[in-house]
Amino acid sequence: MSAALPMALRARFQEYVEEGLSGRAAAACLKLSAATGVRWLCRIRERGDVTPDVQGRPRGHGKLAPHRSFLEELLTQDGDITLPELAGTCRGAGSRDGCCRTSCIHRAVPAQTWLYQRP
Repeated sequence: MSAALPMALRARFQEYVEEGLSGRAAAACLKLSAATGVRWLCRIRERGDVTPDVQGRPRGHGKLAPHRSFLEELLTQDGDITLPELAGTCRGAGSRDGCCRTSCIHRAVPAQTWLYQRP
C-alpha cells in the first residue's frame, strides 16, 4: 500500500471545497483523480476533515501474542540466546500453530532486546 497523500494537499482540497467547488473540480485543480476528489468530499461530509486513515495492521494481535510474555521471560533469563535457540524452545514448549519461526519471533520481540552477532 502506498503512502497517504500529504496533509498540505488535503488541506488545500478542503479549502477549495469550502470555497464552493465540487469534489471533482477541486481534484482537477490539484491534479488529482476525480475518484479521489469524490472520496475526499465524502470524508469531509462524514467527518469534517480529510485526515488519512491509519494504515497497516493493529499491533499486538499476531500469532505470537499469546507467547509474548514467555519469550520475554526467556530473553531476561538468558540474554545471549539466539533466534534459532529461542524458536526451538518455543516449539518445545508446545506451540503447534507454526508461529515459532525465527522470522516471526524477530518481528514480535522488541528490537532493543537483540544483540546482532555475525556467525
